[in-house]
Amino acid sequence: ALRRGALRDVVRDVVAATPATDVHTHLFPPSHGDLFLAGVDDLLTYHYLVSEMFMVAPASLTHGAFFAMPKAARADVVWKELFVERTPVSEACVGVLTTLRAFAECRPALDGPLAEATLAPIRAFFRASLEDRGAHAARVFALAGVERVVCTNVPFDAREASEFVGASCCVDADASAFADAEGAPRDDAEAAMFANALRVDALLAGDWAVVGDALENRGLERSTAHARAFLTAWARRYGAEYLMASTPADFRYGPADAPRKVGWPTATSLVDDVLVPVARALNLPLALKLGARRGMSPNLAPCGGGDGVVVADCAPLAELCRANPDVKFLATFLSRTNQHEACVLAQKFRNLHLYGCWWYCNNPTIVSDITRMRLELLGTAFTAQHSDCRVLEQLIYKWAHSRAEIADALAGRYEKLVAAGFWLTRAHVERDAALLLGGSYRAFMAR
Repeated sequence: ALRRGALRDVVRDVVAATPATDVHTHLFPPSHGDLFLAGVDDLLTYHYLVSEMFMVAPASLTHGAFFAMPKAARADVVWKELFVERTPVSEACVGVLTTLRAFAECRPALDGPLAEATLAPIRAFFRASLEDRGAHAARVFALAGVERVVCTNVPFDAREASEFVGASCCVDADASAFADAEGAPRDDAEAAMFANALRVDALLAGDWAVVGDALENRGLERSTAHARAFLTAWARRYGAEYLMASTPADFRYGPADAPRKVGWPTATSLVDDVLVPVARALNLPLALKLGARRGMSPNLAPCGGGDGVVVADCAPLAELCRANPDVKFLATFLSRTNQHEACVLAQKFRNLHLYGCWWYCNNPTIVSDITRMRLELLGTAFTAQHSDCRVLEQLIYKWAHSRAEIADALAGRYEKLVAAGFWLTRAHVERDAALLLGGSYRAFMAR
């Protein structure tokens, strides 16, 4: 049995060594051209850091002028303002340094005061390493302790869709499949690392213009029946693990819902008549991300940093779970305020699985609080974290920082368990860490 004095060290070691399945990211595999984001300039121009930079940048630096700069120049500005002119204490800044220091080749440049010139050797390293994207990605996965990530694939985005089918490839409505699925075959090693999910935000937003145009572009009619065929074809083409959507801030489900425009179907009807039937037919979960307010700060839209947070209404999720007991639902909430209610929902509906600490909740203090509450209410029947990464190397710091909080939360529960007389062994810790870092997700998906 583990003694109380050594318990925390054992838990930290086990959690650090347990491979993770990252159940939701915005990553693209190395084969996807310009969609694949990696390297120090992508790290520094990520929207977390750009938003933080604008809080302190000179008023003379306008959003328009900044976003007109080449990427490297934008990265230089962020580095100077946040890492050289100020102490980089924010989670996003510490995350960049954690990530860079994970590469032995970058450490000499970081061993001393940070300066504008610090970036030159770091850029040189990434430029050389990314000559073999596949090998670089495999190294990042190993450093992060991640064995597989689930990507987010949007069939309504022509650039993303082009990696899977040609622009002229139509959907056979009767077969619910692409008539001639073009696209290069995927490398087996890459496919094992990068899984896919089908993102369908436009349907939960009730945006029939976006949905209808996508249907017509694939040779289909603007109808719910053909929308089902469209999603089914894409789910099959992707090999999707689940359907997913980030709900709009004003999401309504049920009698209070209204169409966005006269003559359009409501979001409720698109959920009931399209999403749920497809999920049921393909035995795929529907993953919902709730609590984002899109476009709150339009000036930050070019970097994807203009979205805010709202307290979401949990009632639609509860009603979906109640009305569709044969359909599985995954859920994560953006507001800290929603987390307790979400845990209670997961206790009451066996077809609901909570995952991760999303976006603005992915900060150590909040990860700690949420994980402790979930352990108290749900045991190990949840997935402790997902990275939400858009840049490959972000996997390193997001998992390193989250693992530390998950381990401490788990150790706290074990201390109470041991005090109650439970005979705790390392095998218990290994089993529980595996469940929290992907095992519970896989068990839920297999049910």
